[in-house]
Amino acid sequence: MCYNIFMNLSYRLRPKNLDEFVGQSHLVGKDGIIRKMIESNSLYSIIFWGPPGSGKTTLAKIIAQNSNSDFHILSAVSTGKEDLRKIIQNAQDNKLFGKRTVLFIDEIHRWNKAQQDALLPNVENGLITLIGATTENPSFEVISALLSRCRLFVLKSLEDQDLEKIVDKALSNTEMGVGKYKKKINSEAKELLIRLSGGDARIILNALEMAVTTYKEKTISPEIIKQVFQTKSAGIYDKKADEHYNIISAFIKSVRGSDPDAALYYLARMLENGEDPKFIARRMIILASEDIGMADRGALIQANIAFEAVHKVGMPEAQLILAHIVIYLAKAPKSRVVANALEKAKAAVYEFPNEPIPLHLRNATTKFMKNLGYAKDYKWSKDYVGPKSNLSFLPEKLKNKKFYEP
Repeated sequence: MCYNIFMNLSYRLRPKNLDEFVGQSHLVGKDGIIRKMIESNSLYSIIFWGPPGSGKTTLAKIIAQNSNSDFHILSAVSTGKEDLRKIIQNAQDNKLFGKRTVLFIDEIHRWNKAQQDALLPNVENGLITLIGATTENPSFEVISALLSRCRLFVLKSLEDQDLEKIVDKALSNTEMGVGKYKKKINSEAKELLIRLSGGDARIILNALEMAVTTYKEKTISPEIIKQVFQTKSAGIYDKKADEHYNIISAFIKSVRGSDPDAALYYLARMLENGEDPKFIARRMIILASEDIGMADRGALIQANIAFEAVHKVGMPEAQLILAHIVIYLAKAPKSRVVANALEKAKAAVYEFPNEPIPLHLRNATTKFMKNLGYAKDYKWSKDYVGPKSNLSFLPEKLKNKKFYEP
């Protein structure tokens, strides 16, 4: 088979059917829902949520191919309502001949509310079967009305064994892969390649292709892999390796230890090596409750605002927002009162897991329940709050327990 010489390896080796597809066994395995849908010719509007290179686009194409439908692809980055209007018109024509129209929208989270609203009625009435793909949480990025009309499937980063299969196939395939170069890769280099790919099939294939076609050596070594990835001065920042977790640990402990300089250093180190800024912002939200808590009641609010700002602004400007919140949290007073209180409460649950709820706290929705004493003596007003209420809110065996100790 001939192919365009400018097609990269990841495109050439894109699976054409489920038997060629690697990974996502929870969806496409023997009892996977996607496999069952295809085998039964049942097609619904769906949204694939998963990281880059996990197979979202490939699965969409396999589904459409097996459904004998009119398949359209739109990239939300470069298309809008006018492109959608043309597809809707085409779908109306297809309907006259009993043909289904499937629309795949890549990066659907990039469509704004008005664009998604324009799509909604056509999905609702079945004129268009939507397959959306997103790397972002659809609960935040896809309008609720559209999301409720779709089945949501979560794809995971590919496992190491999946990536190894992809590498081996690429090296052995002489027609569409790089097998014609007769190159080998030693185990250490393969392990490094897999780790640096971050579970992304596209990254691993395109990096492998560069290593095979650019270097003359017959065996691909770890040094070649490092050259291909061109890691920055901070060294290899593998998100699955120990150093990744060491830097995160140092960063958190520096903020917790009220050292803004050290915290900024580790922040910069993560950012310069490509860490997801939203991952860092999420860690700051957790820290605001865990290590600051009631000592600065505004810390959690500020951390959450920072996360929203990072999400809206994006890189590279989001770095300033992260630096801002890191300094704020590092300088804030520290307290583990909240975390300690929760741990004590959880310990009490393990010790007393099934204590009966006091009758006066139970929900009395029927006369029978009221006759049993449910909600008796319970009153709500400002005069019945705290010690003045003379009511116990904990189960009998726990009524003198103190979890929250300021």
